[in-house]
Amino acid sequence: MMTSKLTGVLVAVCGLALLGAQPSFAENESAELLQSLANGKIRSFATDPMVIEAINAQNAVTGSYDQAKLDSLDTQWRAEISASDTPLISATLGNRLSQYLTDVLRTSGGFYTEIFVMDGKGLNVGQSNVTSDYWQGDEGKWQNTFLVGPDAVDIGDVEMDESTKILQSQVSVSIADPATGQVIGAVTVGVDVSNPEAIAQFAASAAQ
Repeated sequence: MMTSKLTGVLVAVCGLALLGAQPSFAENESAELLQSLANGKIRSFATDPMVIEAINAQNAVTGSYDQAKLDSLDTQWRAEISASDTPLISATLGNRLSQYLTDVLRTSGGFYTEIFVMDGKGLNVGQSNVTSDYWQGDEGKWQNTFLVGPDAVDIGDVEMDESTKILQSQVSVSIADPATGQVIGAVTVGVDVSNPEAIAQFAASAAQ
């Protein structure tokens, strides 16, 4: 029943997108299904002990950073995107957490398009792909999760990625340390919603 319902909803969503409309997942019934995915598979891999350890380690370093420091790092990251020397990007993409997230993305069967974990300041801790910026603290994906509480979920609008032509939504959840119950970071996952059949199968497996 859930698979059939999801397929029908997403066919309608994709049809609207082809006509130029970009409906928000928060404004249609598929939002409930992405919410389940967020609290199921996404929150499960996001609370892996390695993820918790990596966030806590970075928070110990970045916890004292002021806004000037955050802006400086973000500026450096943006400059490195088009540079040959990329110490900050290389260090982040080369760490164990990024390797883990890349594996999670690879084994999603194409359902995930990107994954990145943020610390208590909104800085990237690890990621599967190079993001356009390093500091996410001024965006809803971090503000609507980390600042809200341990069970917070933020579901972004459905948008067409101009480079890949993939219809996707960013799903973000807060990450709490199981040992303390305190929110220590957040994770954002790009979800490909362009293939209704694949989404239905993936959502069904998430419910098992």
